[in-house]
Amino acid sequence: MSRTAAVLVVSTRAAAGVYADETGPLIVDWLHEHGFDAADPIVTPDTRVDAALRAALATAPDLLLTTGGTGVSPDDGTPEATAAVLDRELPGLMEELRRRGLAATPMALLTRGVAGIAGRTVVMNLPGSRGGVRDGLAVLDPILDHLLAQLRGEGDHAR
Repeated sequence: MSRTAAVLVVSTRAAAGVYADETGPLIVDWLHEHGFDAADPIVTPDTRVDAALRAALATAPDLLLTTGGTGVSPDDGTPEATAAVLDRELPGLMEELRRRGLAATPMALLTRGVAGIAGRTVVMNLPGSRGGVRDGLAVLDPILDHLLAQLRGEGDHAR
């Protein structure tokens, strides 16, 4: 069965062309390596994260990963926008992301990202740094296949 994914980069500066985002392509490459069909990242300013999340979810991907907008800056609203679309949260994913990140930097404790299920889509907020993205992908790596199978009701989770 083909698996689809979407990547949403939340960065006002990257959306304005002030700098080129490096986290989105890193995520897309990882997704391709893990057998997902994933288009180029969608880059949106922080002020449009609500609409961008809803548009990405409307395509019903199996997985939606966001990067950026998870800190405490005044315009960081990715966690709130994500929480508004989730049906169920998966707090353990973010707990592990923060734990792993703390090994490299105490700033990892400042990420407010959330993860969970929106309909039939797994959604996870990753920090806007390359290191934070790598940590988040490392958290997903050993459990993602099982998580998606469980969500689909496959194998031991058949309904």
